[in-house]
Amino acid sequence: MKPAIVGAICLGLIFACTPPPQPDEDATASIRALLRQQEADWNQGNIESFMEGYWKSDSLQFVGRAIALGWQATLERYQKTYPDRAAMGQLTFDLWQIVPVDAGTYLVTGQFTLVRASDQPTGRFTLLVKKKNGRWVVVYDHTC
Repeated sequence: MKPAIVGAICLGLIFACTPPPQPDEDATASIRALLRQQEADWNQGNIESFMEGYWKSDSLQFVGRAIALGWQATLERYQKTYPDRAAMGQLTFDLWQIVPVDAGTYLVTGQFTLVRASDQPTGRFTLLVKKKNGRWVVVYDHTC
């Protein structure tokens, strides 16, 4: 067997035997608080404050019916889709899992519900949340 193949197999075994990172209670609590703050900001009709939970970077990615790349594009997408309080409704998040990917990154899955006068849309989301400049922010959002 070639040395490169043997090396790759050994590395694979090492990573397969490495335990996954354990959740940090402080990180998990901070991420929950971030998402509760986003709920509160949304329910006050304040999209700009809601957006403070996102990474203010051109590298932010939002994937929904359309893809928005960057913080500004994501803000504009929200403003276009939810132009007033009636369209925004009342938001609730049901958080299913907050799982560490590594020490500074968590994968969050859950469900959102908007309660509006005319309907009650709901869907699922997957977020990648990272610690940037000392605070937790959403760097990737896939909502359907």
